[in-house]
Parts: sequence; C-alpha cells; structure tokens
Amino acid sequence: VAENVCPGHLPHSLLRLRERGVTVVPHGVSLGLGGADRPDAGRLTALAERAEALGSPLVTEHIAFVRAGGELTASPRLEAGHLLPVPRTRDALDVLCENVRIAQDALPVPLALENIAALFSWPGEELTEGQFLSELVERTGVRLLIDVANLHTNHVNRGEDPAEALAALPVEAIAYVHVAGGFERDGVWHDSHAHPVPRPVLDILTGLATRVAPPGVLLERDENFPEPAELVRELAAIREAVAIGRARGRAAERTAVRGAGGAGAGGVGVLARPVAGVRERLGVAQTAVLSALVAGTPVPEGFDRVRMGVQARALAAKRAGVVAKVAPELPVILGAGYREAFLEYARRRPMRGGYRQDALDFAGHLLKLGRPQDARARRDLREWWLDRSGPAPRKRGLLGRVLRRRGGRSH
Repeated sequence: VAENVCPGHLPHSLLRLRERGVTVVPHGVSLGLGGADRPDAGRLTALAERAEALGSPLVTEHIAFVRAGGELTASPRLEAGHLLPVPRTRDALDVLCENVRIAQDALPVPLALENIAALFSWPGEELTEGQFLSELVERTGVRLLIDVANLHTNHVNRGEDPAEALAALPVEAIAYVHVAGGFERDGVWHDSHAHPVPRPVLDILTGLATRVAPPGVLLERDENFPEPAELVRELAAIREAVAIGRARGRAAERTAVRGAGGAGAGGVGVLARPVAGVRERLGVAQTAVLSALVAGTPVPEGFDRVRMGVQARALAAKRAGVVAKVAPELPVILGAGYREAFLEYARRRPMRGGYRQDALDFAGHLLKLGRPQDARARRDLREWWLDRSGPAPRKRGLLGRVLRRRGGRSH
C-alpha cells in the first residue's frame, strides 16, 4: 500500500525483494479519483515519490471515492476510510476521466486503475461495469488492474454477471490481475484478503485468461497468513486456473473464422464535456451517501437501506481494526471492551484526519465521558492521550509499561 511506505526509509523487506528482481508496485488507496474533487496535488506528489523510490514501472489506484464534502458542497469534509463505489453514470464518468488525466500528467509512470468490490449500488446507473471501464480506457488511455475477486463480490452483492463484465473489457489495457479470498455472511460477500481464494474466483480468472494472457497475477493476502504449504497450494491453483483459460483461449482462436474482425468496445467516440457543474452535482450526491454511512444521517432515496447498513457497519469495523493497529495500546488499555466502545463512538462520528487522529479523538471522547470506569485503565488512557496528542510522543515504551502493569496480558 503506497501510503504505508516512506520513500526515504524503504522497509528492508522491499529492498530485499527489489534485489531479487521482484517488481514492486505502489498501490494507492487514498487519491479518490472517483470523487467530485480534483485530485489533491500533495497526494499525487507522494505517490510519484514512491514510484521513483521503488523504481516501479507503473502505479495503481482504485475507481472509487474515499471522501466527500468540503468547499465544493459547502459542507463538512467527510472521510470514508475505505473505497466506495462511484455511480456508473455519464456525469461520474466525465469527472473520473478528467481526474485520471490530471493524475496521469502528475505521475512519472503509467497509471492503472482497479475495479473495486462494493456492498451497495447507486440508483439510476446508466452503464454496466464493463461499459464503464471500456469507455474510461478509451477516453483516457489509462491501464486496468482487474480484480477478479471483486467481480465475484459484485456478482454476489449486486447481481452482476462477471462474464458480461469480462466480455466488455478492453483486455489490451490490462496491466495485471488481482485475486483474493473472502467470506459470505447473511447473503453478503466480504472481500477480506484474509481467506482462501474460492473456486468461483478461480473460475472468473480462467474466464479472463481465455481472452488474454494476464501480464501478471497477484494474490492479495493481508492477514491471517496460512502455513507455507497451504500458500503454495493456493498459488498452484491460481496458476492452473490461468493455464486452463489459456488452453481454452488458444483452442478457440484455432477454430475462429479468420478475418471476422473484433467486436470490441472501441469506437464510442464520446467527447469530453465541461465538468464544473457536474462536479457539484456529484459532490452533493456523494456527500449525502457518505454522511449516511459515517454520520448517521438518513439514507438517500433510492438506496437499499439494508445494504447501506451493512456498508456502514463494515466501515466502522474497518476503522476499529485499523485504529487498533496504529494505536495498539488502546485495545490493551480498554481490554475486551475496546471494540464495542469504538463502534459506539464511530456510529455518528466520522473520521476527521486519518486513523491516528481517529485514535486520539476516540480516546479523548472516552475521557470526556469519564470512561473507562476502571480508575487504572482511565489513568493509562489519559497518559496515552497526553503522550500522543503533542507534535511528537513524549515517552517511549508506553505499550510495554502498560502490558507490564497488566501482567503481560493483551486482549
């Protein structure tokens, strides 16, 4: 993840991979190219610096919005902390195309964009995913990072046919491919990156490979790592899925009628339109959606309230998990009550400045309420908040001291 890398202090693991000839690609998650605002110049500069520091042949981002509000809509700025789907409308496509061109001009290497997994759909969409991606490529020349696991997620959650999306893709634009695992709960597929790759995802990969030899396939596994032998089996299954698809593709090519011409999605010929007013309309719509998800305001008309509730809970759970990683002292201090307390806090309080600020805001909120009730825990929390709320931590080893005071136990 690009935002987790400091160009001047590359992790030793990445340096070792580069020494072994492994290509390292910065994978951005915070540009929000599908948002109503123009891309932030500082974020683009940071992404460019990471590409240069890693000697990367390209950088990747997502077709998503991650924030809304602000000056464009004269409303408070809201951060999602996660990738949210853009409406597949002409307006949203116009804004996305202009944002992509701005990003391409600022980056030193080619840009590839990933299709995301979504838990909800926008009402009144005008294009399928395949049409949306195809026209995006035609109008900008951007490359694609196709995540076949996300196609499966959208099949389960939104009823979209992965084969239809694959058929419309401009395969010549594919930079590489992602596969990942997930799990289903109450009829909703969650793209976890922490579970084995299921057979339906491998089947979609095979379907893609019948049309094109993927330049590369990357297995996304962010946590809950299996034993090496299990990982080897999973990688072998991915290779086999590609090999089966390539064999089928070659067989189809041998039997195809020569000179029939391709059916591709090219030739749309859509001209760029002025997007000034379009940005405002899109901004208002995205702000209403994000406010419903992170601030408890009413769900906009036309959206599935159940799915919006699932998305809101997923965003809060992700916040809780990431805050626990960037501020590991908090789960130790609060013990088993950490998660419940954080979800209660997050229900109507959006992030206002990233996860570290979120951790500080959460701790400050609890202290204002006189919580936790245990005096020692409250003292530890106050000490942590005072230590972290300044420009730099005043003390080192706070987590170790808290653990020692609590007998070395972490919840």
